[in-house]
Amino acid sequence: MNTDVQAAAAGSAPQDRPTAQPESGPRISYVYAISRAATALDAAAPGLTGLGGGPLRTVTAGGLAALVSSVPADTYSAEGMKSQLEDLAGLEAIARTHHALVEAAYTSTTVLPMRLATVYLDDCRVTAMLQERAAGFAELLDWLEGHVELGVKVYSDPREAAAAEPPAPAPGAEPDSPGRAYLQKRRAQRRTHRDAYRAAGAVAAGVPERASALARARVVHRPQQGELASGAGENIANEAYLVPADRVREFRQALAGLGDDVPGVRVEITGPWAPYSFATPTEAGGRT
Repeated sequence: MNTDVQAAAAGSAPQDRPTAQPESGPRISYVYAISRAATALDAAAPGLTGLGGGPLRTVTAGGLAALVSSVPADTYSAEGMKSQLEDLAGLEAIARTHHALVEAAYTSTTVLPMRLATVYLDDCRVTAMLQERAAGFAELLDWLEGHVELGVKVYSDPREAAAAEPPAPAPGAEPDSPGRAYLQKRRAQRRTHRDAYRAAGAVAAGVPERASALARARVVHRPQQGELASGAGENIANEAYLVPADRVREFRQALAGLGDDVPGVRVEITGPWAPYSFATPTEAGGRT
């Protein structure tokens, strides 16, 4: 998961958090992240506040620890989350709190971020999950140790490109009729759009070449659209890189200036984040 959530270490701002839930009714175990047992995560958990204002705890098994809080079953079960999808503001608040807690945990130790709304009926089921998947989780934690995730997005903005290069009339040309001028303008706009997307594509193609020597792994996400995309223009490339924590500055320097001299093209680097995009255990056949 490539997420651009910038939240305080102890969680999102109070106005962004989901409304505290009453203690009545059945409750289930919500898992935010997984780490090794007997790490700083155990000490950090009591100082954090989970969804619904509940305290966090760790559930340990198989040499691993899961960061967990209890949440209302009617809100966070499969059926409850379906209804949450209709309340985008509430869903955003849940996501912000979830990711803020993952980031807070990641400041203390290497963690595997879990997907939004990863829930189990109780802590016994969480224990069973840790025992069943202990080998895969342990291997992945070893692989991620000392690394962070950086996001790289490339945007194309034809309007900016058009503004930077206004069409100039031919010397000595007679003024066109309004209809002909309109058609010429439309043709120029189509050319500008096409050229801007081609230029952005060329810039995006150059990112992996510059970044590969500094990154351990790369994940290509779907371009973001609508409210998920930040800033002006259309997101045409959305990638995540797993980078050693001590080489983040070097990574940014390697991509510095990429696209700066291309009108209508913008490159955005986000992070560092916990490794959302790389937190999937190895499948049979090895890692790619």
